[in-house]
Amino acid sequence: MTVGGGETVRAFVPRPLPPVPGLDARESLGRLLEEATAALGRLDAVSELLPDPAIFVYGYVRKEAVLSSQIEGTQSSLADLMLHEAGGVPGTDRIDVIETSNAVAALNHGVERLRGGFPISNRLLREMHARLLASGRGKAMRPGEFRRSQNWIGGSRPGNAAFVPPPPNHVQDCMADLERFIHATDDGLPVLVKAGLAHVQFETIHPFLDGNGRLGRLLITLMLCDAGLLREPLLYLSLYFKHNRSTYYQLLNDTRHTGDWEAWLRFFLDGVREVAESAVATARSVSDTIREDRSRIGRLGRRAGSALRVHQSLVERPVGDIGRLAWRTALSAPTVAAVLRALEDLDIVREITGRQRGRIYTYERYLAVLREGTEDPPG
Repeated sequence: MTVGGGETVRAFVPRPLPPVPGLDARESLGRLLEEATAALGRLDAVSELLPDPAIFVYGYVRKEAVLSSQIEGTQSSLADLMLHEAGGVPGTDRIDVIETSNAVAALNHGVERLRGGFPISNRLLREMHARLLASGRGKAMRPGEFRRSQNWIGGSRPGNAAFVPPPPNHVQDCMADLERFIHATDDGLPVLVKAGLAHVQFETIHPFLDGNGRLGRLLITLMLCDAGLLREPLLYLSLYFKHNRSTYYQLLNDTRHTGDWEAWLRFFLDGVREVAESAVATARSVSDTIREDRSRIGRLGRRAGSALRVHQSLVERPVGDIGRLAWRTALSAPTVAAVLRALEDLDIVREITGRQRGRIYTYERYLAVLREGTEDPPG
């Protein structure tokens, strides 16, 4: 029992992982596990075939931040986020965009720490959480600290909540158990299965006052990168969870109340396969779009050289104004302005302010590929 919101309610304290009785993942999930692992391998390989993987990672990370934030109720778009990063004024609530930008910072921090040899740990999760809630609505929710009060999921108070996570005095122990599970090497579980189990456990513990959903989804990607299944952080399940929201929440609850981990893992592995295949298709489409546009720009005659430099700058950062593009390309502002008019005529870029001064341009064809699935915020 726990006290929250002035009333005494029954809370759920999960058993440590792995589940008991044990899972024979390869026996019960064999085909799905093989398909998901193969799809992950193709995604990892395609990142190496791109002309510049860092460019695709830049855009894809931001797509995930937008999707993950939309699940939590924000309304920012991919263009809004990139406009904010370029110093412009987004077309939606600025707080929404700041919170989405914080999600990018949290993921980047986690990946950089892993590459520097730092392990996935409660300390790392708290560091990422501090960046996730550094500003915006969550800054009063103890960024970087495990909660010291009772929270709940759904409902207006603990008494009518859909789920009440562990009491605050259990959070440290539950998270310590989760950390031990993540690093255990004697349980015989494939990394993909462990990532699926760890996600549920993190969501069940709900260790922070805010930001648990976003951080719990990032944990999946971190575990796959840390284990070497992905060299770049390119697998994100936010769109899959968004499209299958009711099933997702139902399966989370079923693992808590009935211990049906296999049903959750079938859903999870099917999502990994689907999302990995979609990411491969997106990577190829991005590569094709860039190549096609370069070919068309190459037919511009005398302006082609300058136009290709501006285009490359927009590939790296798909939103920019004339001043920033001039600085990044070492071209004069009049030259950049003339090039952008030519690129507009080719329907490659779009001016989004409608102003005569302070114009801002987007690499529209590139963003159109990336934004698929992000233009439909959940209600």
